[in-house]
Order: sequence, then structure tokens, then C-alpha cells
Amino acid sequence: PSVQQRGLQAFMSKGFQKSALQENVVSELSYLGFPLQQEVVTPNGYRLDIIVELDGKRVGIEVDGPSHFAGRDPMGSTILKRRQVVNADGIQLVSIPYWEWNNLADSNDKGNYINGKLGVTIT
Repeated sequence: PSVQQRGLQAFMSKGFQKSALQENVVSELSYLGFPLQQEVVTPNGYRLDIIVELDGKRVGIEVDGPSHFAGRDPMGSTILKRRQVVNADGIQLVSIPYWEWNNLADSNDKGNYINGKLGVTIT
């Protein structure tokens, strides 16, 4: 394999660990009836926490814990990933920052928050 191929393989083989925060978001998405996939690797090698299908389009959801931020500002690697997933992979991306999620009181608030983030209107 070429150097480029070896680099991509190394990038794509990075391990991952689901957080309790991510599991909580997945639980709420499932409760709301969203069909989802977890830990999806994009064609360019980025791993997305969650992918949901909305109106025939794939939407990535990143559950961003404290390691993704310096204070409340996203770290450089998080900014790069967001840009690459949207521009190179063509996948709309939604971020759920830990401090916003942790401030939601109950399942009803979490459902409203998710629907708002995904642009879903409840009728």
C-alpha cells in the first residue's frame, strides 16, 4: 500500500469508546423513534457517533463531551472534523455539546431539544 493508503488505514483504525452521555442521547433518539446507526465511519475516515435518516438524507450527530472543547470553544480537531464531514463527505452534522444536554431536566426536554436540533416539527 502507498503511504497515503497506510495513513488513511491508520486514521480509520483509531479506537473509540462510547460515553454514558452518548448512550443517553442514543436512548432518547431510539425512544423518539429515529432509525439510527452508531459509530459510522465516513468515506474519508471520520467516525460519527450517530447517523439518523431524515427525509431521505443522512444526518450525523456528534455527542461532544468536554475533551472536544477549550471552555465552550471547539478544539481545532473538532472544527476540522466538522468541516471535513460536511464538505468532503457531504453529511449534514449536528453537535450536541455536553453542557447543553446536561442542563435538560427530563426526557420531555431532551426530546424537544433533539427535535429542535434536527429541525423536526411535532404536530
